[in-house]
Amino acid sequence: MKRIRGHGRGTWVFNAKDFLDLGNRAAVDQSLSRLYRDGTLRRVGRGLYDWPRFSQVLGRPAPVDLDAAVAAIARRDNIRVMPDGLTAAHRLGLTNAVPAKVVYWTDGSTRAIPVGDRTIHLKHVRPGLIRWAHHAAAPVVSAMMWLGPSLAADSGMLNRLSQRLPIAVIQDLIDGMSTLPAWATPIARELTTPHRLAS
Repeated sequence: MKRIRGHGRGTWVFNAKDFLDLGNRAAVDQSLSRLYRDGTLRRVGRGLYDWPRFSQVLGRPAPVDLDAAVAAIARRDNIRVMPDGLTAAHRLGLTNAVPAKVVYWTDGSTRAIPVGDRTIHLKHVRPGLIRWAHHAAAPVVSAMMWLGPSLAADSGMLNRLSQRLPIAVIQDLIDGMSTLPAWATPIARELTTPHRLAS
């Protein structure tokens, strides 16, 4: 619980593998089950738990943090994940379209995982794309893949996107530009060229 409290309520989803430095698997499973049974922890999916935050607005525990749940699944299953293109574009403010499903790209298998009252959909993608997982530019690359070649002709969208990019993202795009599809390279170059001297 000391480790869990260190993350705060509602911000970390965890699984038994996150505690194997403290004891063997059977002991960790028993401890998590005991904390779940006494109401301290919430089980949000198969082998997944959180220390829930209470929502005064809802009058009940707040919904599970889905990004945190996906991170826990990635650690548990030893896979890489990143938000799909529509989700990334929406978060970057490039589209008003709201994703109907919670979708993440992965180098693991395509599957649906119930978490809380939602379902997380993992979709297998090619290695050249998932290599961006955990990179600063991952949301931008995902958004580009969803928007497609038409983005190159939309100067307004390019301007909006370039204004939102921190230097770390710009440098990440420059460093990984050679791994992008041929149609995406001019877009990435357009996004990063004004910042080349600064970087």
